[in-house]
Amino acid sequence: MTKPYPLQFQPEMKERIWGGRALEQFGLTLPEGSIGEGWMIGDHPNGTTKVINGELAGKGLDEIREAYGREWFGTKGFSEKNGRFPLLIKLLDCNDDLSIQVHPTDTYEGLPEGELGKTEMWYILDAKPGATIIYGLKDGVDRAAMEAAIAEGRIMDTLQEVPVQAGDAFYIPAGTVHALCAGVVVAEIQQNSDTTYRLYDYDRLGLDGELRDLHIEDSLNVIAYDGAGASRMTTEGVADGQWLTIASSPYFIVEKGIIRSTAAYETPATSFVILIVAEGSGKLKWADGELALAAGQAYLLPASLGGYELDGSLTVIRSVVPA
Repeated sequence: MTKPYPLQFQPEMKERIWGGRALEQFGLTLPEGSIGEGWMIGDHPNGTTKVINGELAGKGLDEIREAYGREWFGTKGFSEKNGRFPLLIKLLDCNDDLSIQVHPTDTYEGLPEGELGKTEMWYILDAKPGATIIYGLKDGVDRAAMEAAIAEGRIMDTLQEVPVQAGDAFYIPAGTVHALCAGVVVAEIQQNSDTTYRLYDYDRLGLDGELRDLHIEDSLNVIAYDGAGASRMTTEGVADGQWLTIASSPYFIVEKGIIRSTAAYETPATSFVILIVAEGSGKLKWADGELALAAGQAYLLPASLGGYELDGSLTVIRSVVPA
C-alpha cells in the first residue's frame, strides 16, 4: 500500500477566447493559443489531472480516488451526489472580459446528470491598474427587470462593477451574477462543476468562429435576485504565522496564510488539504520527505498524511472541506 504523500499534478490547460499567456509567469508550460484556464487539481469528465511526483506519478486523480478512497481524501472528501473529488482548483488568466454569467445550485433541475452546482471563490493573484470585475446585481433588479434589460440590450445597466487589486478575495455562491474582466489573474476554488450559464457575451465569436451560446432561460431561473450571500474582502493585513479565513461555505473553507519561517500543521481526518502558493517559494516537509514549493503551484495533501511543515517565504491559500 502506498504511503500517503503530498501530490502535485500536471495542469490541464484550456484555451479560451478571453485567455492569454500570463500563466507563464509561474513557470507553467502552455500550449499554443490563448490559455485562459489551468486546471491545477481536477477530477471531472472535462479535465482530470495526473500526478507528476512520487510513487503515483502518471495516475489520474480519479484513479487515486478509486484506489485509496476515504483514507486519502477524508470522510468528507467526496461529493455525495456523484462520488468524485468535491473541488476543482484553477488558475485563470483574464486577458479579456469573460461573459456575464451565473451558476446553478446542486438542486437545479436543469443540471446535466451527475453534475454539481457551482459555488466558487476567487483570490486575485495579480491585477493591472484599473482592473474591475462584475459582482452581483444593482439594488432592486428582479427577474422582470432583468428580462426587460436583456430584451432592450442594456443588461450592463443592471450589474455592479467593482475595482480589484492583488490580494482581494471574493466569495461567489451559486446564483450570483458575475464576470471576471480583463487584466486579472485569479486562483479559483470551486465545486467540481463545469456548468456555466451565460447571460451576455458581447456578441463575440468563439474559437470555432461562431457566436457562443447564451443560456437566458436557465440564467433567469437560477439567479438569486435577493442575493445569495456573496462577500468580498481585502487581505493585506495578514501577519506572519496567521491564517485569515477568506471564504466559508458548505463546500469549502479557504484561508490565506503568511509563512516566514518553519511552521508545523496537521491534516484533519475529515478532509484533504489543498495548498496554492500565491507568492514566494519554500519547502513542504512531512515524515517521509519534502517537496519544493513555488508560486502558481497547487498541492494536494491526503487527510491521512498527518503532520507537515511549511518552510520558506510564502503566501499560501489553504482549502479544506468543512467537517
